[in-house]
Amino acid sequence: MTSLHVATTGSDDGDGSPERPFRTINRAAGLARPGDTVIVHAGEYREWVTPRRGGLSDHRRITYQAADGEHVVIKGSERITGWENDGGTVWRASVPNTLFGDFNPYAEELAGDWVVHDGKEPRKHLGDVYLNGLSFYEAGSRAEVSAPEKRIDMIDNWTGVTDRVRNPEQTLLVWYAEVGAEATTIWANFQGADPNTELVEINVRRSVFYPLVPHLDYITVRGFELAQAATPWTPPTADQPGLIGPNWAKGWIIEDNVIHDAKCSAISIGKEASTGHNWATERGDKPGYQYQLEAVFSARQIGWDREHIGSHVIRRNHIYDCGQNGIVGHLGCVFSTIEDNHIHHIAIKREFYGYEIGGIKLHAAIDVEIRHNRIHDCSLGTWLDWQTQGTRVSRNVYHDNNRDLFIEVSHGPYLVEHNILASPASLELWSQGGAFVNNLFCGTVWVEPVMDRATPYHRPHSTQVAGYAFIVGGDDRWIGNLFVGGDRDTAYAAMPEGMSPAFAGTAGYDAYPASFEEYLQRIDDQPQGDHQRFLTIKQAVYARSNVYAAGARPFAGERDPVTLDGASATIVTEGDEAYLVTDLPAGFDDAGLAPIGGRDLPRVRFADAEFEERDGSPAVIDTDLTGLRKEPGRTYAAGPLAGLTAGSGRLRVW
Repeated sequence: MTSLHVATTGSDDGDGSPERPFRTINRAAGLARPGDTVIVHAGEYREWVTPRRGGLSDHRRITYQAADGEHVVIKGSERITGWENDGGTVWRASVPNTLFGDFNPYAEELAGDWVVHDGKEPRKHLGDVYLNGLSFYEAGSRAEVSAPEKRIDMIDNWTGVTDRVRNPEQTLLVWYAEVGAEATTIWANFQGADPNTELVEINVRRSVFYPLVPHLDYITVRGFELAQAATPWTPPTADQPGLIGPNWAKGWIIEDNVIHDAKCSAISIGKEASTGHNWATERGDKPGYQYQLEAVFSARQIGWDREHIGSHVIRRNHIYDCGQNGIVGHLGCVFSTIEDNHIHHIAIKREFYGYEIGGIKLHAAIDVEIRHNRIHDCSLGTWLDWQTQGTRVSRNVYHDNNRDLFIEVSHGPYLVEHNILASPASLELWSQGGAFVNNLFCGTVWVEPVMDRATPYHRPHSTQVAGYAFIVGGDDRWIGNLFVGGDRDTAYAAMPEGMSPAFAGTAGYDAYPASFEEYLQRIDDQPQGDHQRFLTIKQAVYARSNVYAAGARPFAGERDPVTLDGASATIVTEGDEAYLVTDLPAGFDDAGLAPIGGRDLPRVRFADAEFEERDGSPAVIDTDLTGLRKEPGRTYAAGPLAGLTAGSGRLRVW
């Protein structure tokens, strides 16, 4: 095993030793072999690192890491000087197109499947301008650069809720570009700053650390700051390049990095182009839904399985200020672990909009574990879409998002346990086959069937497709959760027309059967036939021992619900720390329950599967949000914190 050193004082004619380090990370990447470590020393590196080889196993990795105690920044941008004043606070720079090579982000439109564009304004581009690290907005014309409109409030296109812009003055920082045959001219309004004395950068590279070819496995990336990439829109029906990612491989570890300012997506553990690339947009002959369904089967034909794809680890990263996603993936995310990350300010800039946005946005998250992350100030905290099977969302803290958790058109089994969901819209559930155990919901729960999109389900712990079905709704389990209020008008300024209402609590299930036996009886009461008998019958909901306070209401068929009067629960932040502040009535202490396991949860009907660990053993659900292990047979408080008690309380949760 060899250590290859890189330093800003080095030369690519060196030998990679500490005494004669390389100048670029790519020079070391061209030489690194399984078992080697590339050690990068302090400084700023402006390059797109494209590994040439991968490792051979979890123990024979190729590791890229910042030198101990040294700050290493890798950027997809270049510094631009030589700005000329073009009147008032507007400056102009002419950038030779040779700087971009064959990818000019100022010529590349932000487009693709599920991008929403009204056709009234010009499309946005992948380029961006930064003043001392702060990104600008793209103007629609040269005239708009001189007179930008200050936007104090921005509207979430889905909920209709008004956001406060993170930095209102940022909306006055705008740019516009025209791409010529030899050069790209950029106009930017610096609002009184001198771009020739301040740090002004433009993104020029699509990615910062991303292989050019698939199947470079077992690579570790550790301890860097990675920033300012012109990443494209990443829907599930297209190639999904991020600022960093494995590009359809197995066994990457991305840990202890600071990752920010991706135009679209920061970390990608998603699919590649051969299984479809924006064909709904390009061809216009079939809906994106159909192409996404086809991508699942196409992926199986090119080796989409546990042996070749997924099993990545993404941990202890700080991810923020990205336009679309903090972490994104379709198919390529299977069997992965996402833990201990801090993800915030994703898709809050609202420079563009589409239906593939979230702090974490995964499709086909088979046996993926999302645990102990803090996700806040995002348009949507976590969106699990299609084939959420064997997925586990555990011990996360969600707060100050427009919506916390959305699980869409999936059949389970999936497990959501010991989380805090503190935003006005806590949960959107357009799925079936889930289990919700010991969570705190401070906002609304929205249950919605989906009878016009049949989606696949799989054999347990496998990518093999077992069948597909519509989302009838129900087949959900609710045990030991704490609901504290939730105002529908706060969560949604206007519910989408024709859809079910959101509720504080589980009252959205009131018309559902409360047992499998009752479900079967309703089927038997239908006229004779085959599938027609099942179309209008909701599936059973298994609910018991949940606590409802501050107006939250239980499902009519729930066993032993506890309903309490006034209560409050909220997340308060102090610097990098987050605290749960509660005021709970006296009756709360009488509403405890013993820990449960996977065998205590009824099997999932469509997938005919149990709630299990990845190895097939029964799911273990005995650790609270803070890491406290619950003892079998003892009684613990409802909600995510075993020691939560009545009265006023303040507990650090991050």
